[in-house]
Amino acid sequence: MYSENITREEARARAELVRTDAYRVLVDLTGRAPDGSGLADPEATFVSRSTVSFSSGAGETWIDLIAEQVLEATLDGQPLDTGAYDGARLPLILGEGTHELTVVGLCRYSHTGEGLHRFLDPADQHLYLYTQFEVADARRMYANFEQPSLKATFQLSVVAPQNWTVISNAPSTDPVVVPEDDALHGWDVWGQPYARWDFAPTVRISTYLTALVAGNYHRVHDTYSGPNGDIPLSLLCRESMVPHLDADRIFATTKQGFAVFEAAFGTPYPFGTYDQSFVPEFNAGAMENAGCVTHRDDYLFRSRVTAAAYENRDNTILHEMAHMWFGDLVTMSWWDDLWLNESFAEWASHFAMAEYHEHPEQPWVTFANQRKTWAYRQDQLPTTHPIAADMVDLLAVESNFDGITYAKGASALRQLVAYVGRDNFLAGVRRYFADHAYGNTTLQDLFDALEVASGRDLSGWAAQWLQIPGVSTLAADFDCDAEGRFTRFAVRQYVPQAYPVPRMHRMAIGLYNRVDDHAITRTSRVEIDIDGEVVDVVELVGAQRPDLVLLNDDDLTYAKVRLDGQSLATVVHHVGEIDSALARAVCWGAAWDMTRDGEMLAADYLSMVLGAVGRETDPTAVQRTLGQALTAITFYTPAEQRPRLTRDLEVGLAHLVAGAERGSDPQLTFVRTLAASATSDAAAEVVRAWFAGEEPVPGLEIDTDLRWHLLTQLARLGVVGTAEIDAELERDRTISGEQNAAAARAALPDATDKAEAWRLATAADIPNETQRSICLSFWRPGQEELLRPYAERFLDVIELMGAGSAGWDKKGIALRENVLKHLFPSLIADEAFLARLDAFLAEHELTTPIRRSLSESRDDALRALHAQSVARAHLATRQPHEEPSQLAIGEEPGDGSGAPAEDVPAIGEESTTIAGLPRGAAGEGDGTPEPEVDDDPTNQNLRPITEPINSED
Repeated sequence: MYSENITREEARARAELVRTDAYRVLVDLTGRAPDGSGLADPEATFVSRSTVSFSSGAGETWIDLIAEQVLEATLDGQPLDTGAYDGARLPLILGEGTHELTVVGLCRYSHTGEGLHRFLDPADQHLYLYTQFEVADARRMYANFEQPSLKATFQLSVVAPQNWTVISNAPSTDPVVVPEDDALHGWDVWGQPYARWDFAPTVRISTYLTALVAGNYHRVHDTYSGPNGDIPLSLLCRESMVPHLDADRIFATTKQGFAVFEAAFGTPYPFGTYDQSFVPEFNAGAMENAGCVTHRDDYLFRSRVTAAAYENRDNTILHEMAHMWFGDLVTMSWWDDLWLNESFAEWASHFAMAEYHEHPEQPWVTFANQRKTWAYRQDQLPTTHPIAADMVDLLAVESNFDGITYAKGASALRQLVAYVGRDNFLAGVRRYFADHAYGNTTLQDLFDALEVASGRDLSGWAAQWLQIPGVSTLAADFDCDAEGRFTRFAVRQYVPQAYPVPRMHRMAIGLYNRVDDHAITRTSRVEIDIDGEVVDVVELVGAQRPDLVLLNDDDLTYAKVRLDGQSLATVVHHVGEIDSALARAVCWGAAWDMTRDGEMLAADYLSMVLGAVGRETDPTAVQRTLGQALTAITFYTPAEQRPRLTRDLEVGLAHLVAGAERGSDPQLTFVRTLAASATSDAAAEVVRAWFAGEEPVPGLEIDTDLRWHLLTQLARLGVVGTAEIDAELERDRTISGEQNAAAARAALPDATDKAEAWRLATAADIPNETQRSICLSFWRPGQEELLRPYAERFLDVIELMGAGSAGWDKKGIALRENVLKHLFPSLIADEAFLARLDAFLAEHELTTPIRRSLSESRDDALRALHAQSVARAHLATRQPHEEPSQLAIGEEPGDGSGAPAEDVPAIGEESTTIAGLPRGAAGEGDGTPEPEVDDDPTNQNLRPITEPINSED
C-alpha cells in the first residue's frame, strides 16, 4: 500500500498495541549533522532526534517519519535496521513491556506549508520557520506515532541562531548560548553563534497539535487576568510586518475570548501560556496548536480593509481559541470526528462574539451571509457526505476539510442548541470537558453528556442531522380568506430524492410588514418544531397575511427557504428596507439559492442586488452579494447576454461609487468591484485614472493593496503590461508584492504570459502561496479564446498528478488543490469539454481527492449550463410585467402558496421567472469579498463561489 497513507484500521490496531508516554525531540537548525560536520544542503535539510517512551504488548507496528534519510535508530539501546525504512515508516518488532525508541532523521524544510516551512523574507532577507502538522505532518519534523489517539507529553529542544525567537507549546528556559570552545565551536554553518532552547514538557497532547515557530520574529507580550489566574499572552510576526501588527485590538479580542470560554466551558484554560504567531505562506486561516496558535499573516492588514475583514480575523482568533478545549484538551480518537472538532470551534467562535458584541445578532448575520452559503453549495454537490463522514484513511480526511465539516456542522450544532436549550447545551459541554480532559473521545461521549444535561434522547436527532447528507427545502403552504387572513397555514419540507428523510427543525416564522411607510419590520413571530413532511401551524390561523412570510426567521436551522409569490416580490423589490440584518441575510440566501438553481435569472438577481445593496448595513452581505452578482453574470448567463448585464453592473457601480459616503467601507468595496467587473473602454479608463492618481476618489486613499488590485484588473484588460507590473513590484519589494505581481502577470491577455503562468503554476519548486496567486488569476473572463487550449492541458496535468509523476508525488496537498480547484477550466466548460472530462475520468485511475475535486467542478459547470439554458428559454418568452415567481428543482416547492409538488415545473420544463425589474439601479449597493475569501472577484481569478479560505485549519 501507499506507505504515507494511514488507514483507520491500522491506527486502531496500533492503538491497541501501543500506549505512548513521552516524546523528547531535539531539532537542530544550525545546518550541522550529528557529528558536527556541515550538511550537504543546509538550506534544504535539518536534523531531528526523537526519543519516544512508550509501552506495548508483543507484536509488530511502525513509527512514522517522512524524511530524506534515517541516520540512526535504536530500540531499547539496540540498533535497528535503517534499511527497512521506506520513506514514511520504520518497522518495529516489540516485546511486551516499556520501551525507549530513538530515531535520528535528516528531514527536509517545506515550501508547501506542510511540515516545517521555511521562508526567506524578500523585504529584509530575514529567515522564518513555522510548523503546520494537521492532519499528519508532524512526521515531517520528527519520528512519532502519527495518530490523534496516541497522546503523550511533548518536550522539545531546539538549537538555532542565538538572535532568533523560538517558541513551542510550552514555556522554555532562557536559551543557553553554546560557547566558542564547544566541540562544535559554537557557530552554525553560516558563521552565526547559536543557542539551545529547552521547552518544558507539555501535558498529554496529540502529535498534530505540537508546534515550533522560529526565526527573526518580532514578539510583544501581554497578560490576561481572569478568575482562574493569569495567562501570559504574546504575538509574533515578521519584522517587516511590525507596522501592521495591531496588537491592542488582537489582544483585546483574545482576552474577550478567554473571558467567554472559561465561563461557558467551566474549565480553566489548560495550556499555561498562549502565543499567536502570524506567519507567511500559510495554507489555511489558522491552526490550533496547543498554546501556540499560528495564523496566516494576511490577517495583518497592510492597507485599508472593511469591517468585514476585522470581523473575520476576530472570528478566526476565537475559532482557534475554542479548539484549546474542543480538540486539544479533549481530542477525537480518529478523524471520523473531525467534523465535531471543527464544527464546535465554528459554532463557538460565533457564540463568543455574540456574547460580547455590541450587536449580538451581528456574528450570526455574518455566519448566514458567508459560512452557510459555503455549506449549502457543498451539500448539493454529488460528493456530499454526512456531517459525520466515514474517514477510512488519511486520503479521505484530506478531502473533507469542507463546508459540510465546518459550516453545516456548526449549523447543526446551532440547531441542537435551539433544540435542547442553551443552558442545557453548555451544561453538557462542561460535563464533557470534566469527564474527558486530556483524553480521546468519540461523538457518543459528547451526546451522553448532553443527554444527561437535557434529559432528552438525542439518538433520533443525531441520525437525521449527522448521518444523512443533503439539505431540506422549507416552504409555506397556506390559504387566505377574502380579507387576507390565513384560514390554513402549514410548512412543507421537501427533501432531496437521493436522501428522502425529513429532518427535525426547531424554526421560527416571522411575519413582516411595512410600518407607517417606513421600514419593513417584524410584526409577529412564532417558533415551532417541524418533524415530518408537513406541519400545521395553528398559531397563524386568523393572522393577517403580511408583506413577507419568512421561514427560518433568525436563521435557527439549516435549510433552503422558498418564498410565496407575494413574499418573493417583497424581497426582490424591497429587501434593502427590511430592518433586521439577519432577516435580510435569510432573504439574500433564498434569492441566491434560486439563482444557482435556475429559478431566478442572473439578470434579475443583479437588479435585486443593485437596487438594494446600497442600503445593506452588513459589510459581509455587501461584499458577498456583489461578488455573487458577478459570478451570476459570468457563469449563469448565456454568452450573448453577458455584455448587457456587465454594462448594467458597470453603470450601477459607477452610481454607487459616486453616491457612497466618503471614506466608508461601501465606497472601498464599490471601487474594488467596479475595477473587477470593468470590461468597457470607459470603465477601463476610469480604473486607469484611479491607478494613475488622475481622478482621485474623494475620501479614498489608493494604498498599496488597492494599487495592486487596480493594476491586476488593468493587466486583465491589456491596458498595462509587464513593464508596469515590474515597476509596481519595485515599489513593493515584499512577499505580498511578489505574489501580487505573479497574479498580475498571469492575468495578462497574452499567449506568452499565459504559457509562463501555466509553467509556474505546475512547476516543482514554486512556493505554495505564489502558486495559489497564479492559479487564481489565470482564468479571466474575456480571454476565453486565448485560454481554450488550456482545457486539454489541464487534463494532461491531472494525468501526471494521478500517476504521481513529474514531481507531483512530492508536492503537498495545497499545491495539488490549487491546481485542481483553480485551474479547472470553468470559464469554458461547455458540453464538449464535459464529455471529454467524463471520458478522461472513465479512462484513468485517480485518487479519491483528485476524482472528488473534478466531480465537484464538473457539477458546478453543469449547474452553470442549466442556468444559461433557462435564461435562453426565457429571453424570447417573458413578458415585461410578469409578477415574481420561480422555477422548481425536482420535488422542491413552487410559489409557496400551497401548490402540490407534482404541479411544479422541474428542471427543463416551462415556467416563469422574475421579470420587470429595473436595470442599472443607482445609488445603492456594496461590493465584494475581502482578500482572505476564496471567492473574491475583486482581487483574484473569478471562480464559481466556493469556500472562504478563513475556514481555518
